[in-house]
Amino acid sequence: MSLAAALAQIGAAHADTQPMGRFAIDRTEVTIGAFRAFADATGTVTAAERNGGGSVYEAGWVRKPGWTWRTPFGVPGLDAEPAVHVTHGEAQAYCRWAGKRLPTDAEWLEAAHTERREAPPAPFQTGRDYPYPTGDSPAGANCLGDCGPTPALDRSAVLVRGVGPAPAGATPPGVNGLFDMGANVWEWVDTAAGSERITRGGSWWYGAAPMHRDHRASKPPETAVAYIGFRCVEDRR
Repeated sequence: MSLAAALAQIGAAHADTQPMGRFAIDRTEVTIGAFRAFADATGTVTAAERNGGGSVYEAGWVRKPGWTWRTPFGVPGLDAEPAVHVTHGEAQAYCRWAGKRLPTDAEWLEAAHTERREAPPAPFQTGRDYPYPTGDSPAGANCLGDCGPTPALDRSAVLVRGVGPAPAGATPPGVNGLFDMGANVWEWVDTAAGSERITRGGSWWYGAAPMHRDHRASKPPETAVAYIGFRCVEDRR
């Protein structure tokens, strides 16, 4: 699918959730446009904004002046880009404002790897567990080198590694019809790992390995970096 065609379907995808039985999960990562609505409504100023910028990994973590959710690579981001440079607490606050919450680790894994739709399109099969959120292989995700061509927005001029994110919803849908559960940006979940919080799915900075269902990572909850975003869930009773 061309980038233009993908962008044409993004508006609808943003508003959608995918039912998963007892909960429903956002079909895309929360975008800059959606996060702007939250910030404008609540007066939220993020930690990255207060601190002068979020961070990227170069030879260690490096704070980048002016890199925030509004300007993730130092210039204004597209409304369809995933919102990054957002801490775990800020992601929680957005989800609460939207009438939702962050998924637990178990919920995120179920949505990303276990097909729950009654009549999914081929090649997905109801009830089957998949190693990658894209299915049996990582093909189609926006990862570094292992996933094939992607509609990534080229930010390589300001990066020492990788190309950058794709607009939310621009890659092909995967398990449960969800976009970018594998790669694009890591996603915060509401489960602790000691003093840290778990992130899932990998990002554009990595190859396919962090997309695998057995890979788990974590970061301090105050982390605000170019690689971590989030999506929300809502309870269904």
